[in-house]
Amino acid sequence: MPKYIFITGGVVSSLGKGIASASIGKMIEAKGLKVAMQKLDPYINVDPGTMNPYQHGEVYVTEDGAETDLDLGHYERFTASSIGRLNNVTTGQLYYSVIAKERRGDYLGATVQVVPHITDEITERIREVSKGRRVDVVIVEVGGTVGDIESLPFLEAIRQFRLEVGRDNVINIHLTLVPFIRAAGELKTKPTQHSVGRLREIGIQPDILLCRTEKKLAKGLKDKIALFCNVESDAVIEARDVQTIYEVPLIFQEQGLDKVICRFLRLDYKVGSLSEWKKNVVEVSLHPKHMIRIAVVGKYIELQDAYKSIYEALKHGGIANNAGVIFKKIDAEKLEHGRPEKFLKDCDGVLVPGGFGTRGVEGKIKAIQYCRENRVPYFGICLGMQCAVIEFARNILGMKGANSTEFNKKTSYPVISLLEEQQNVTQMGGTMRLGAYPCILKKGANAAKAYRAEKVSERHRHRYEFNNKFQDLFEKAGMKVTGVYPQGDLVEIVEIEDHPWFLAVQFHPEFSSKPDQAHPLFREFIRSALSYRDHRLEGAVLPEAGAEALRPVSEIEVA
Repeated sequence: MPKYIFITGGVVSSLGKGIASASIGKMIEAKGLKVAMQKLDPYINVDPGTMNPYQHGEVYVTEDGAETDLDLGHYERFTASSIGRLNNVTTGQLYYSVIAKERRGDYLGATVQVVPHITDEITERIREVSKGRRVDVVIVEVGGTVGDIESLPFLEAIRQFRLEVGRDNVINIHLTLVPFIRAAGELKTKPTQHSVGRLREIGIQPDILLCRTEKKLAKGLKDKIALFCNVESDAVIEARDVQTIYEVPLIFQEQGLDKVICRFLRLDYKVGSLSEWKKNVVEVSLHPKHMIRIAVVGKYIELQDAYKSIYEALKHGGIANNAGVIFKKIDAEKLEHGRPEKFLKDCDGVLVPGGFGTRGVEGKIKAIQYCRENRVPYFGICLGMQCAVIEFARNILGMKGANSTEFNKKTSYPVISLLEEQQNVTQMGGTMRLGAYPCILKKGANAAKAYRAEKVSERHRHRYEFNNKFQDLFEKAGMKVTGVYPQGDLVEIVEIEDHPWFLAVQFHPEFSSKPDQAHPLFREFIRSALSYRDHRLEGAVLPEAGAEALRPVSEIEVA
């Protein structure tokens, strides 16, 4: 039977439970143990697929086609854990399942209640994530903040779970906040005490506390927290602010968190080295040899989490090229009413990510035209590919008014159109083309050179496709189809042949990129951007690589 780690959060949201969970998984894997990761989400939506990015952030898509919480992206980036639809559980899924069972008569006339029926469903989902495969430790992150009504069934379930499997097989880790009050010049422990108190009222005594703080916690302060929260002193761990999230496993290991976990779970302690991670990921992130500026032209640009995997994959491409990436985040709507060179002239590459709806599309098209005409490295993803096709049709093929039927159903040139399988779809949730599909690459193209393969598999999330009726016209004019889904002859990748690096894909390569294993297309996009930068600067002296690249994306330029 595997051991279990439950991670909860208190005081405020957005403390970084997902990164903390992933970092703990990384530490445990370094000891040669197998890890499974899971996220329990309290919202009643079945999945985040129909949520507005401004409310939920990015929707992360797994290999098996599940639309999940963005924290699963952290799990995949940090660990080798296999992530799929079993790894994200929502209140909506639980009630959907329990009600279906009730309608079938599975409960034999019993009154269906939160306890035990919903809580039993939760514990069954927790067990399922490791069923049928070797797993040493299951790490379960409980979404929300202690005190939320929505989280109560999950907390009750994990309270019961510890009783079922034995106290030596489960530990509870609580992530909390120790704020620094500048006016008083002090760190305050009271929010942590109250948060732990709320958790204990529910029946859960945390074994370990992760204390988010911007200042170092003195030993006396740790001892105070340990005393008032009824935990051991060495189980009070600083979760300090860092320059890059990839430092977090190192910070935890330095404080002996892995030893404490092994002690509580009765695991043999083996020293696990994170030296390769430190050398190849963290040190390169903090001290890059080169610096480049990449424009991300999007419609949800104000919210950092809306393009979380995009930003991380660009950083990975930078790491692979020993380069720091400065993000210039550009609101596509502003581009609609301005000259693109005003926004893009100081950029070494441009990426247009995915999205839905007409807002900002014309701005994205203007950015793409600028890249094509000025030979700026361009990388389009999902909607970014569709916009590249529309731009080429209008300005090279002379198809005035060319568009996607998503934006204009009556366009004379529907170069992007609804998938045939989507024609009669009426339900919105979970009905897009989702998950991994194979792609055959054209030999000699930039995509094939990047992948160094003839066939790859990538994840999708879309309803609209390149319209094959126009493919010959595009090919003759210089936009080549260099990747195809063989079963449906669907266009997956397009490139412009006389451009240094103009590549757009229908799928989402950002979901399969890791800091120590950058996705090939992001790696080569950054490589091309570095080459373009050298040409653009024409021998000018670059500023020293420094803090500009290390500031959080939310603080970096927003055009």
